[in-house]
Amino acid sequence: MRQISRILIANRGEIAVRIIRTCREMGIQTVAVYSTTDKDSLHVRMADESICIGPPPSKDSYLVQENLIAAAMKTSCDAIHPGVGFLSENPGFARFVREQGLCFIGPSAEVIELLGDKVRARETAQKFGLPITPGTKDAVVDRGEAEKIVTELGLPVIIKAASGGGGKGMRIIRKMPELAENLIIARREAETNFGDSRVFIERFIENPRHVELQLLSDDKTALVLGERDCSVQRNHQKLIEESPSPGVTDQMRGAMQEGAVKMFRDLGYHGAGTIEFLVEGNKFYFMEVNARVQVEHPVSEFVSGIDIIRQQILACIEGRMEIDAVSIKGWAIECRINALSPGKITDLYIPGGPGVRFDTFLYETCTVPPYYDAMVGKLIVYAPNRSQALAKMERSLGELVIKGVKTNQNEQLRIIRDDIFRSGDFGTSFIERFKSRDF
Repeated sequence: MRQISRILIANRGEIAVRIIRTCREMGIQTVAVYSTTDKDSLHVRMADESICIGPPPSKDSYLVQENLIAAAMKTSCDAIHPGVGFLSENPGFARFVREQGLCFIGPSAEVIELLGDKVRARETAQKFGLPITPGTKDAVVDRGEAEKIVTELGLPVIIKAASGGGGKGMRIIRKMPELAENLIIARREAETNFGDSRVFIERFIENPRHVELQLLSDDKTALVLGERDCSVQRNHQKLIEESPSPGVTDQMRGAMQEGAVKMFRDLGYHGAGTIEFLVEGNKFYFMEVNARVQVEHPVSEFVSGIDIIRQQILACIEGRMEIDAVSIKGWAIECRINALSPGKITDLYIPGGPGVRFDTFLYETCTVPPYYDAMVGKLIVYAPNRSQALAKMERSLGELVIKGVKTNQNEQLRIIRDDIFRSGDFGTSFIERFKSRDF
């Protein structure tokens, strides 16, 4: 068991604020890192200490491993929490952290390496009884091989990067003549974004549900904190998440959970992680593992009553969590609030009331820079059932005031009010199928 008194947070924005809050409750001091444009950011103001790690571009600051390690050493930190994005799923960084005698708040470098490679992750999932979408077992080498695979699978297919995610290196092929050019584009995107040009091909499922399981795992056990439905998305970027999923049966849920728990236990996974699935009718297919905490983790916190960041830290530092069972109750919905332009916040009003939470780094007079992810906040609500949760979200979106930058707040309100969304019968093509309604 390690004694941890100070954690460096290798991230920024709302997730850094979120981690700081839990650390403070646990009696752990925090060190914030920041680029020069983030010097007045909320996470910098809230941390016990802060240190600049470079200029605004991520490649010169938040992605520079040596700067992060140097900052941790200089401020006498015992551990590093990578948050989400940036280096959170980089096995080299996890290994580098531990080589310096620091605790990495996440699974081992070896586990991240295995699960971060989508080809190897698919093989691993199959070993634990999780079905995968029909596709290639290995990375596709050339155009000739790709054409042969597509002929066997049938159109449409999807090309995916073996590393990374977020829609990068991902191309949908509906006609054979589109294959050659898109194979080149996907490889180029994969190399540019992940430093790995390998891609694989699998059958493309039209309008599936996107469902993910939230897991927490330590030395002794792996627990599932229910599932989240992330089907409402644009260009593979999630817009709304909810738990539980309105399209998952108890039988399907049980089968998903059984394989997921076996997988995390046998791999010796530590901390928070997510297994993602595509659901087509009464069938589900393993998609990938996110070996980190997810942006949408508050949804699972509401329905489980568990502080995921707290248990993640305990699992990685002490090898044990404070929980040995999970009880899911009620319904939670999250709307991501994205800035459509940079600028200075001139007015801010955050909605309140029972079961309402807004995770953000915004405050009045702060500046939203143009260099990073567009998400500036997450509005999350909780209620006994979905209809009440929808009513609460509609009310809360109506109360939320963010002036100084344009946001997608009104779009989220239109989605929440849409009859198809409210019915719960929708998939990942929801946004595209309703463009005529200005979604």
